[in-house]
Amino acid sequence: MVSGIAERLGNPDASLTLKHDGDKLTSEIPEADHALALQAIMKGLESTGINLNELIATGHRVVHGGEFFAESVVVDDAILEKIEACNHLAPLHNPANVLGIKTMVKLFPNLPQIAVFDTAFHQTIPQQAFTYPLPWKLYKDHGVRKYGFHGTSHRYVSAQGIKQLGLDPENSGVVVAHLGNGCSATAVKNGKSVDTTMGMTPLEGLVMGTRSGDIDPSIHQYLADETGMSLTQITNMLNKESGLLGISETSNDMRTLQQAREEGNKQAELAIEVFCYRLAKQIGSLAVSVGQLDALLFTGGIGENDRYTRARVLELLKIFNFNLDETHNQNNGADNNGVITQANSTIAAVIETAEEWMIAKDTLALVH
Repeated sequence: MVSGIAERLGNPDASLTLKHDGDKLTSEIPEADHALALQAIMKGLESTGINLNELIATGHRVVHGGEFFAESVVVDDAILEKIEACNHLAPLHNPANVLGIKTMVKLFPNLPQIAVFDTAFHQTIPQQAFTYPLPWKLYKDHGVRKYGFHGTSHRYVSAQGIKQLGLDPENSGVVVAHLGNGCSATAVKNGKSVDTTMGMTPLEGLVMGTRSGDIDPSIHQYLADETGMSLTQITNMLNKESGLLGISETSNDMRTLQQAREEGNKQAELAIEVFCYRLAKQIGSLAVSVGQLDALLFTGGIGENDRYTRARVLELLKIFNFNLDETHNQNNGADNNGVITQANSTIAAVIETAEEWMIAKDTLALVH
């Protein structure tokens, strides 16, 4: 009925935008934090005619569930304590997620709160895939292991892709490439995640908008010695100043870079080539995990809309018998059930993600 976003929180230009019946209403909420923003959202919902007394539950995206949660849950005090115990694993996200839950509990004490975890789908990854080759005590005492993220998107897209393409849910192997400002790819065997590119943090894996993805771990020490940068500064650089932005020195937005590439910008072209090459290489490695590659599913802002990136990645994956259909690719697969490859090809398809839908679906199921 209503969708919206509260953004730039904590800043003078913080704002709330609501969309309802084709209308778009933006209001200023200067300096608002997450709690004040949620209060503004509730007032905004009332202004659209929604009776808040008719709400039946709230679904919360929670980034990190550690090893505690393999599925969505109804939040109580014990659950909230476990979520907070994962704060150190996602210090930029989990505290805000917890604050959202606590604020909704204050506003609506009797309303069920449901937590849907980005990491939950990946709890089926086998031990040989999630274990880092480090001293065992680091895992045992500090939880150092691969967790994976974007799980809600990967769960939806893999299930939708299997259904849409008529694959056997009990005997299928697909790789999902979730490509946006943050990027990850996941191997899904018989509907379950068996490996993924993101690790203990979202920094591992693919080249992203501002994140480096995989690099030599010793670069930290090298840069500290050579430049005098602190560990915090280097980590910040790898998260916020690297990836597409770092290579191109132009933008972290693929649309901007594609335009720059067409205008002859060599650094933009290199950034895109590195992005595609590393993505193709990771997809190839994930094929080992599924054993059989029935389909490659593209999703996310880049995956659903960037025709050049999809074409280049499939060209690099010729060894897997991907043969692009130019016409279907230009239409983002919309004219062919999502499929962008030829009839004699291993399937590649575009599947629109629906993370909010999965959160709503899990919320409704748990309330019932």
